[in-house]
Amino acid sequence: MQLDFYKYQGTGNDFVMIDNRFNTFPKENTQLVAHLCDRRFGIGADGLILLDNDTDTDFRMVYYNSDGNLSSMCGNGGRCLVAFAKKLNVIQNETTFIATDGLHYATVGNDGIVSLQMIDVEAINNTSEYSFLNTGSPHHVQLVDDLEHFNVKDNGAAIRYGELYGKEGSNINFVKKIDEATFSLRTYERGVEDETLACGTGATAVAIAMNATGQTDLNVINLNVEGGKLAVSFEKIDGKYTNVFLKGPAEFVFKGTIEI
Repeated sequence: MQLDFYKYQGTGNDFVMIDNRFNTFPKENTQLVAHLCDRRFGIGADGLILLDNDTDTDFRMVYYNSDGNLSSMCGNGGRCLVAFAKKLNVIQNETTFIATDGLHYATVGNDGIVSLQMIDVEAINNTSEYSFLNTGSPHHVQLVDDLEHFNVKDNGAAIRYGELYGKEGSNINFVKKIDEATFSLRTYERGVEDETLACGTGATAVAIAMNATGQTDLNVINLNVEGGKLAVSFEKIDGKYTNVFLKGPAEFVFKGTIEI
């Protein structure tokens, strides 16, 4: 069987995109998903995303980590899927779609910048060493010295697999404050089990955590990730973070066909 696919990237977070509106992809075949995401023996990607039909919204997002397993929300993946949906003429410049964490609204600018509404965040666990919150996926946020030379893979894995988060684990973000409006971050992603060039839900978590812990009073935050730049905006109402938007580029890389 030949499988048509599209490759997209958002600030270096790359994804295999598949138009599954005719429900032809074998969704339970986790080994196939892992193979397609393999950078040596497959196409290569941080994750695989299916664009499915949905009866109540424009489309449904089905997201797999590169290990082949279904996963929680992926912010950059969601933004790339919106760009993909526009390429397929499923949508024009705005959309509402459903993902594993609920309903999402998004817009696509003429410059290709995709702005994606994320879930509201109310529960934030702040300690003297780190913050933990869920922005569609669970995220540990921790300020570190010398982010540029920090060993993200080893330190991230130690926290991800440690007693703090148990078997389920968490994504781990290490952060450096640049100024009141700008933070740099590097992320260890569970499911990829390595550092990725960007993480959308991680950037969202960092922006909210930095505001919640008093590192910034601003509600529009610029995030420097290894693969580029993202921005997060929000409103804080009675301790709840709402109207949260993740904004950044989502770019088509290439289209191909692979035998499966």
